[in-house]
Amino acid sequence: MTQANAIPMPSGLRPPNRLAQLSELALPLDFLRFGLQWPRIVTAPKGDGRPIFLIPGYGGSELSMGPLKGFLSGLDYDVSDWGLGRNQGSVNRDIERFTAIAEAQYYANDQRPLTLIGWSLGGIIAREVARLSPDLVREVITMGTPIIGGPKYTTPGQRYAKSVQINLDRFEEEVHERNSIGFSQPLTVLYSNRDGIVGPDIAKDIYNPQARNIKVDGGHFGLGFNPRVWRIIADTLAGRV
Repeated sequence: MTQANAIPMPSGLRPPNRLAQLSELALPLDFLRFGLQWPRIVTAPKGDGRPIFLIPGYGGSELSMGPLKGFLSGLDYDVSDWGLGRNQGSVNRDIERFTAIAEAQYYANDQRPLTLIGWSLGGIIAREVARLSPDLVREVITMGTPIIGGPKYTTPGQRYAKSVQINLDRFEEEVHERNSIGFSQPLTVLYSNRDGIVGPDIAKDIYNPQARNIKVDGGHFGLGFNPRVWRIIADTLAGRV
């Protein structure tokens, strides 16, 4: 486990503005873009069979990761759902439960470390498992994950805080402290300036020196179906970027 350089807690952050939130209504256009960019997908490099777990975002079921799972499986990776059904936002409990699942997979596969790919809140779980159980995790990839501040600066943050009875200011401090510990595994962070749920200012990693922050175009709800995202993931896994 590595200790990141001391970084002041970011300030002056805000949730995505109204225009960004309205851009999420353009999801049908994101699906249209998928069709137009199909050549980007079919030329993706083949994989090496490594084990991969996909972790959905808040409120998302394992079905939401289905298209990405099919794509990566078609590239010859050993892809699994996280095994906990719909992500209900119980982060600490889910970290513990998913760690047990990941550990079982790790030992069942001759102690091959796992690649974790998390969408939105799923990325938080992936990052924490990598930090707390470094031997289990080979690499982490996140898509539109609220890294800075946790839910505080996300569009549904107030509703989420009320549902789980947390103080957002205090939670922001705890998130910053955990992030400041850092971790050593390769880390790819995908974010979008058009994200109306998790804005780009909080979806970038400022804590880990090995983090590659990569901007993509698209709304939050379309990240898991975005051909640019898929190709970046495929190239990352193949060591091409």
